Amino acid sequence: MPDSGPSSAPYPKSLQNMYDCSSADINPIGSISKTDLRTFLRWAATHLGYSSLAEIEAAPPTAELEPIRSNYSQLDEVDMGMTYDELSVYGRMRKIFRCGPVSMFKNLCYKWGTILTPKEVGDKVKHFFKYYSINRHKMTVLTPSYHAESYSPEDNRFDLRQFLYNVKWPYQFRKIDELVDELNGDHVAITKSTCQETDTVDGDGGGMGVVAAGAGNPKAGL
Repeated sequence: MPDSGPSSAPYPKSLQNMYDCSSADINPIGSISKTDLRTFLRWAATHLGYSSLAEIEAAPPTAELEPIRSNYSQLDEVDMGMTYDELSVYGRMRKIFRCGPVSMFKNLCYKWGTILTPKEVGDKVKHFFKYYSINRHKMTVLTPSYHAESYSPEDNRFDLRQFLYNVKWPYQFRKIDELVDELNGDHVAITKSTCQETDTVDGDGGGMGVVAAGAGNPKAGL
């Protein structure tokens, strides 16, 4: 029996029910980033003629765990407190480049430094790692996935890191707060021209040598 859920990176806030919607023999798209999957759906709708895929891609992601009412619809990004574009960036930094809270904060200060203040970046990083550590253990019972990319959080064979963390991350979060103070945390740290120069030097737009997915407008989750 196949499962049909795409990857949400190393799950900061799990929208799955253990042993319920996660129960299947194999998940063919479980190791694929949602942003990569949506890109493929748009491509297939245009180039393969499957127009219905465009409607699927355009539908707001929802776990559909609550009744739809006239003035309310449950949305994944609202429940998670972050966008899927942001989650794709966090997931690549965490899974592929092995970033912890402090190194992720430093990299994102460069990547998002023209849009967000260091304090806003720090709040987003701490929010991600709090829920990452709360939900990391659920990956150990996740449906086995077809291995499609290095981003995969598939825990059965591919991601063998620990699954229990101190959710308060006391040293790392304190260090982020110290760096925010040093960077004058309530002001945008990098001018647009500086960011462009960094992109040119690094050649990947990730800042400090880290390649990460484009996150659109990270202010969307504030």
